[in-house]
Amino acid sequence: MTEKTQPVYETRPAMISDTTLRDAHQSLLATRMRTEDMLPIAEQMDRVGFFSMEVWGGATFDSCIRFLNEDPWTRLRKIREKVKNTKLMMLLRGQNLVGYKHYPDDIVTEFVKKALANGIDVMRIFDALNDIRNMEKAIEVTKKEGGHVQGTVVYTTSPVHNIALYLKDAKRLEDLGADSICIKDMAGILSPPVAYELIGRLKEELKIPIQLHAHYTSGMAAMTYLKAIEAGVDIIDCAISTMALGTSQPATETMVASLEGTPYATGIDLDLLSEIADYFRDVRSKYGDYDVSTTVDAKVLRYQIPGGMISNFRSQLAQQNALDKLTDALDEVPRVREDLGFPPLVTPSSQIVGSQAALNVLMGERYKMVTNEVKNYLRGLYGRPPAPVNEVLRRKIIGDEEPIDGRPADLLEPGYDEAKKAIARYMQKEEDVLSYALFPNTAEPFLKERMAEKTRVDHNIAESGEDASGVDYYPVQ
Repeated sequence: MTEKTQPVYETRPAMISDTTLRDAHQSLLATRMRTEDMLPIAEQMDRVGFFSMEVWGGATFDSCIRFLNEDPWTRLRKIREKVKNTKLMMLLRGQNLVGYKHYPDDIVTEFVKKALANGIDVMRIFDALNDIRNMEKAIEVTKKEGGHVQGTVVYTTSPVHNIALYLKDAKRLEDLGADSICIKDMAGILSPPVAYELIGRLKEELKIPIQLHAHYTSGMAAMTYLKAIEAGVDIIDCAISTMALGTSQPATETMVASLEGTPYATGIDLDLLSEIADYFRDVRSKYGDYDVSTTVDAKVLRYQIPGGMISNFRSQLAQQNALDKLTDALDEVPRVREDLGFPPLVTPSSQIVGSQAALNVLMGERYKMVTNEVKNYLRGLYGRPPAPVNEVLRRKIIGDEEPIDGRPADLLEPGYDEAKKAIARYMQKEEDVLSYALFPNTAEPFLKERMAEKTRVDHNIAESGEDASGVDYYPVQ
């Protein structure tokens, strides 16, 4: 028997993308970090030499308006003013953009254009089901507008998910014009040996850079990163140490120190990172009401539930005085996921599966009550599930109705012009139309109050006889 040898991969310095201003505080502080706490440190972060800084997208857009009374577009522009040398990255949920449902192609087109125009360089585009049809429009517009397309493959484990499938999806994204590929491990379940094999295969078969995004939830991510680097991964996602670990990413300083003295050394200044870490230690202390534990949760290896999803579980059950049923709800998640064809648990599929699992437990009977999202999922309105759904369940819920087989967005009527008419009296810039189109119930009162503030400022200026030119009416950030 011949001895099996390990493949030898090219060695090069590892590059790091920083997630502190997006995913880290979304994971640890319920997405509550304010722009005013980001701007004072942005120039120092710009000096580090990151491949990119993830600063926008995901849940931050919604949270800016809903909880912080901030304009997310203003946040992006202000960060761009401070960060002059490092590429800015955002997380885009494909046809869902930064929302929780599919939006028409004209909304997707205008959103991507405006995101790039306001400062985004790298568009990390994914779909919760890895249904690439739901990513095509965003990819097309990003390419046309000169942005960097990072085609993203969501990592999960199931009887139908394997390395061959991930390679197939990544290759399709490369063929669509992706400038790089990201493997997105949102639950922190990618093990070191699997990462070594997966990244190695990707590097052998693709010509574009590979980036790895993982969460520390299970405690494996730093080890996984090291094996991925040995296999040739080009970029890893990290957060500054005082905003790392737990359900966030591995700590930047840990990875930098671990790679010193190796062919993969990053060349990043640990002293500068230490100053940035001190700053965020103080910032984090301001958000104690939202801060979550940073301990390892090995149960994620069984449930595959991202940290934010567990928080939603607790809230949903607490509202029904049923926190004692949390373990039952967690046990129900894999069963619902199997019924729905093993979707990866990432927004919005994590919410779809999680809410239904909680309902099943609260009602004392599986699928006695079914959410509209599950009905629409079974109708095919979110895309094609990775595996066939439970046919008995499908017929029970939607009867003889046949699920659609095409791209879901093809069923949607254009919506931009209608949104523009609806919000015309409160609109101060084109981006306001997009805020309203995505989140009408929260954006309209926000924009209405901003217009009232403009009226008050205009009145005061007129009374004082001052020059009103150059006044910024957007909420103070």
